[in-house]
Amino acid sequence: MSQKVFIIAEAGVNHNGSLALAKQLVDVAAECGADAVKFQTFKAESLVTKTAKQAEYQTANTGKQESQFDMLKRLELSETDHHELVAHCCKNQIEFMSTPFDLKSIHFLNALGVERFKIPSGEITNYPYLKVVGSFNKEIVLSTGMATLADIEAALNLLVESGTDKNKITILHATTDYPTHMQDVNLTAMQTIAQAFKVKVGYSDHTLGIEVPTAAVALGATIIEKHFTLDKNLPGPDHKASLEPDELKAMVKAIRNIEIALGDGIKRPSTSEQKNMQVARKSLVALTDIKKGETFSEQNLTVKRPGLGISPMRWNEIIGQVAQKDYQADELI
Repeated sequence: MSQKVFIIAEAGVNHNGSLALAKQLVDVAAECGADAVKFQTFKAESLVTKTAKQAEYQTANTGKQESQFDMLKRLELSETDHHELVAHCCKNQIEFMSTPFDLKSIHFLNALGVERFKIPSGEITNYPYLKVVGSFNKEIVLSTGMATLADIEAALNLLVESGTDKNKITILHATTDYPTHMQDVNLTAMQTIAQAFKVKVGYSDHTLGIEVPTAAVALGATIIEKHFTLDKNLPGPDHKASLEPDELKAMVKAIRNIEIALGDGIKRPSTSEQKNMQVARKSLVALTDIKKGETFSEQNLTVKRPGLGISPMRWNEIIGQVAQKDYQADELI
């Protein structure tokens, strides 16, 4: 591959509003080999109305009948928390990322010095939001859960018109359901996006396990995003659809192995294969005793290992020629 896959360990709100837990998530992401750890930046008052209902999966995962506002209010990180997390990421040599969910949070993260902006699926139709993010001309990762190609085209055009170089935008295929069922993944849609818009693509995964994000790398994903947690049994909306630390480490390892395995695309014997070519390939061999001056024919020649002699691909060239010496049966020609 021409570039290393960028792996985003999505901590999201799995810190449950605790800075100490958030720092532990940073430690785990760094230890597992992720390139970035991503949180969420929002003020509940700016994100949802006070009467907005939870998604079905949120109610199921939290076991609470409450409004989105009440749930999200407990999951906010303060500005001071953000500064501490940036410093903690720097200490652990992992990139700090966070998804903003309102205009004030966008400006705060930009002032914080984030290298790239992650636009979540729910904001792909948010004109004022996209216009502000696009004005910074920073790297952008755009998730497309629930979106059509028309939605993606409109958002992409707006980001570019607002000032972002198209080459700085990576579009992630995603399915907004937690967890995502295999029949809803539609992974080849990622390639459809790449072909339709001539952009870098990736995959934001909400399935259980690590098979799908690993497959996405084999299909050309340049960014993989995956939720993780310290413990799936912790209270909160996203823990159950997240990887635990050992699973995150396994996913990173699998992706790195796939990167190596994809190679450069040139079909040729590998270095490790070359030593086996003489053992596995075959040569022209005397089927019977052949006397000097006798003509080689299908009756006195055969093909056997090792591949130290004349290639069997020269069969028609050798048939009809005259033996220049005596050969014993089973001797290489």
